[in-house]
Amino acid sequence: MKEVARSAGVSVGTVSNVLNRPDYVSEDNRVRVLEAINRLGYVRNNAARQLRVGRTRTVGLVVLNVANPYFTDVMRGVEDTLSRAGMSVILCNSNGQHDREEANLRMLAEQQVQGLLISPIDADNPALRELISDDLPAVFLGSSAGPIDRCSVSVDDVTGGNLAARHLLNQGHERLMYVHGPLEIGQVRARREGIVAALEAAGVPAGNLASMACPDLTLAAGRDAGERLLGAPERPQAVICANDLLALGMLQAMFAAGVAVPDELALVGYDDIEFAAGSAVPLSSVRQPRYELGRRGAELLLAEIDGSGDHDHQEVVMTPELVVRGSSNRRGR
Repeated sequence: MKEVARSAGVSVGTVSNVLNRPDYVSEDNRVRVLEAINRLGYVRNNAARQLRVGRTRTVGLVVLNVANPYFTDVMRGVEDTLSRAGMSVILCNSNGQHDREEANLRMLAEQQVQGLLISPIDADNPALRELISDDLPAVFLGSSAGPIDRCSVSVDDVTGGNLAARHLLNQGHERLMYVHGPLEIGQVRARREGIVAALEAAGVPAGNLASMACPDLTLAAGRDAGERLLGAPERPQAVICANDLLALGMLQAMFAAGVAVPDELALVGYDDIEFAAGSAVPLSSVRQPRYELGRRGAELLLAEIDGSGDHDHQEVVMTPELVVRGSSNRRGR
């Protein structure tokens, strides 16, 4: 800044005003400073500025699995909204592991982020209450905030699971299987709750619902689940997967084994990521408003960052919809 001031023939204070409060500077001085900045290739040291003011213009975003296209769409909604407000995002991936989630939260606190957006493994985890300080604005994405008094934006996953199961029941399937990741993930539990409720409402015995657990919610885990299903003594008529990656992996396993979908096995995923419609057999899926979820979460966080101490926390719950395609719709073939 001193070099810019010397080159422009102004004080360092004038250079600072041009960068931070341009309305305070005359047009002539502003032009001279900007020309000097361009001539010298000056880049403002935001790290030093943040040390002075004691806070950053960044927000932390912690997601369950950065490799899942679902979170790519959520992140776009977050980043588009925050960038318009002049803020940047530090992206962290918990990979569904509690220790990584907690390490990410500690790191973001050390970075003095202005706020936090988190897609938690389990919002009821007591460690979250200890790691998210009372004076740090935070919004939970894809999950309620549980016992923590914070804003949240989520999708009604009980309804989502219910929609998937009712569709399969209407197709004449009564032996269902739920293929899922760790049940400690709140969304995974809620989707199963919706499936069970649909069976109960239809008078189908609870024993007609089988479950298959996977270590994570990935394409590889779905392929492994499909191979296990192929070796089972009795197959279900239809499978509901806790997300699209599991469903697409299972679809690959069925295709490789020559099992016709949906004639021999109907299949429904969850999230409706972009690849769902483009698979070899277009995948039926419960659609979540992914971009909108990220956008709304970022808006709530900005409101809390910019608001006064009387900010009212909101719990926004969005409604999913079922998109029926060839993987489950025998009547439409």
